[in-house]
Amino acid sequence: MTDGTYTRYVALGDSQTEGVGDGDDLTGLRGWADRLAERLAVTNPELRYANLAVRGKLAHQIRDDQLDAALALRPDLATVLAGMNDLLRPNFDPDEIAEHVEAMFAALTAAGAVVATLTFPDVAETIPLARPIRGRIAVINDRLRAAAHRHGVLVAEIGHHRVVTDPRLWDPDRLHASPLGHQRIADAVAEALRLPGADDAWTRPLSPALPEHGPLRSLAAEFQWAATALGPWVMRRLRGISSGDRREPKRPVPLPVYGADSIAPR
Repeated sequence: MTDGTYTRYVALGDSQTEGVGDGDDLTGLRGWADRLAERLAVTNPELRYANLAVRGKLAHQIRDDQLDAALALRPDLATVLAGMNDLLRPNFDPDEIAEHVEAMFAALTAAGAVVATLTFPDVAETIPLARPIRGRIAVINDRLRAAAHRHGVLVAEIGHHRVVTDPRLWDPDRLHASPLGHQRIADAVAEALRLPGADDAWTRPLSPALPEHGPLRSLAAEFQWAATALGPWVMRRLRGISSGDRREPKRPVPLPVYGADSIAPR
């Protein structure tokens, strides 16, 4: 569909698609999928949008918990973003992740939906401690591209562009996009979908450029991040719990984008 007139959009994924980093659990999360739905609704105000994403989910959990529900909603557009939580686990298996993601691609495209996905940025650029997993990111991106090609899935190449390492595009936890980062992701997917007015402006550097920080300030920032973000994440892993435990999707049924259930900008 080249004119962007979709009628039913369903988003599958984890915390990034749920919208963590863009709003909060008290006022509500927005996120790139909501922002994309808002853009789609400009072309078709009758658009119905559902978001099945739940934070903390691994690729197999997204497939097990969200795929059948998504198919039952009969989308003509679906987005699938899965694998980032798997990348951070010690038992990382790129073939297993790709198998689950490809199964979702296959089922959704076979049902007639246009499907879009993203590649992952190099998180080692924003989290120096993540450098040991840099090779994993390249491997999983290659697997995702290959699976997408086999099923005609559109790919927003987030990982190719230097701007995605700008700290202003990231939440202080460095794992989730900031509101500005979520908007850039939405714009990237809009370009992949060839929506009216979409272009590559999302790839351009932010202005003005950030000043360089000295080593002491940079080291202090690393300690602060480790205390406020890394520490709680490690504790959850050691206790065998997930941030998504006992959470339900925020928008499990397709609803209008605007109106009583509006997701318009807050």
